[in-house]
Amino acid sequence: MVCPQTKPPGAFKALFLVFASLCAWYSGYLVAELIPDEHLTSAVYRVRSIGEKPVLKAPPPRRQKCDHWTPCPPNTYAYRLLSGGGKDRHAKICFEDELLMGEKMGNIARGINIAIVSYETGKVTATRSFDMYEGDNSTPMIRFIESAPTKSLLLMVTHDDGSTRLKADAKKAIEALGSRQIRNMKFRSSWVFLAATGFELPAGLPREKINHSDDSKNRYSGWPAEIQIEGCIPREQS
Repeated sequence: MVCPQTKPPGAFKALFLVFASLCAWYSGYLVAELIPDEHLTSAVYRVRSIGEKPVLKAPPPRRQKCDHWTPCPPNTYAYRLLSGGGKDRHAKICFEDELLMGEKMGNIARGINIAIVSYETGKVTATRSFDMYEGDNSTPMIRFIESAPTKSLLLMVTHDDGSTRLKADAKKAIEALGSRQIRNMKFRSSWVFLAATGFELPAGLPREKINHSDDSKNRYSGWPAEIQIEGCIPREQS
């Protein structure tokens, strides 16, 4: 007796897998046709972001007076002195977030620029520029410094050259205010200086900085890099 031939179980499994694959493909096709693309994109993004850590956005830093990185303590004056650098980078004098001298003010010029501020009120009383490349302006500068009322702050910055016609008596007058670098000034040296009349500034307060022109190190052609100092001056206790 001959037994009827039967298909091996493996053939049924293969046919089942092919049928299941066709069903899965067709189901996916229907889903893709019925659901808009943007919904699919959103769904994929949500699935991918399940395991991601939330990104915390820090609030933008609050701007401080005179663009300090950190705020000055209460009952202090904020100041920032910036020398000129190159032909187009003008010097600036900022005090209590007010630009006392700068390109926008139209009162910065070649030479030594000086702003006088009342220590008691924190208000500017006078500003002036003294050309030290042409003309005899050392004597007028000495008179301007001597005209500062008692208990005044004097903020000085150079723009371009501040030394060529700076005479010895003018250097002596600035040295008497506490400068340690005025006698080291050279052609186009970048220089900033904070001084006071009628009272002593606290020890350790940034007061003076200088940077000499050096063709091998200059940031600009023929000019050294600008320099700056900034700090917080304690107000007078009432």
